[in-house]
Amino acid sequence: MSNSQDHVLIVDDDREIRGLLADYLEKQGLRCTTAADGREMKSALERHRVDLIVLDLMMPGEDGLTLCRNLRAAGGPQANTPILMLTARGEDMDRIVGLEMGADDYLAKPFVPRELYARIRAILRRARALPPNLDAAPPANARELHFAQWRLDTVNRHLLDGAGTVVPLSGAEYRMLGVFLAHPQRVLSRDQLMELTQGREADVFDRSIDLLVSRLRQRLGDNAREPAIIKTVRNEGYVLASEVTPVGQGGAAR
Repeated sequence: MSNSQDHVLIVDDDREIRGLLADYLEKQGLRCTTAADGREMKSALERHRVDLIVLDLMMPGEDGLTLCRNLRAAGGPQANTPILMLTARGEDMDRIVGLEMGADDYLAKPFVPRELYARIRAILRRARALPPNLDAAPPANARELHFAQWRLDTVNRHLLDGAGTVVPLSGAEYRMLGVFLAHPQRVLSRDQLMELTQGREADVFDRSIDLLVSRLRQRLGDNAREPAIIKTVRNEGYVLASEVTPVGQGGAAR
């Protein structure tokens, strides 16, 4: 998919910042829509198909964290839209809370527009496919992946429980679950999970992988103290303890 087809929604209460970012990103071939607050953001999402949201954390009224959380919880076609969170604060806690609320990445102000563009391209690449360097990727023609009384619909990018109820996933959660399902019953280190889901090396203080695993366990109803699906392997990483069955044209149990 070419850059000209990528539509970015910029949500920031600072008119000058909105304009500067939109001008720069449009020069890179992206299509941009801007919004000053949550109301305008919701209106834009109703009117347009958006590929990614650049969302400022600190805004009057509904802040970025609230908007992110509500979007993820609302369901619907835009619920899994990737979100890049911006904030004037560089505190670790802000980044952690943003990731917990469902943001896909985090960029502290001030930043250079070139870095923002690079992160947007990286997020969009990750959002469109599971990482290409998986050595045990699920079959491309599998419409669903069945595991531990759960189903991952790879066409609509939905997680469904045994009753067929959709459990919403953020883009980051979907990618993380996809990596685990591509490597069932194999221990994956935090560094491997970071590389496969975010395309970068883990920082020694980076806890985003642990946060994502914690969120996935919550989605799966997996007991945090004694998880049965995604287990912790001490000093090594995490493992999906369930078998995975691809279902679809030519699908077969693994």
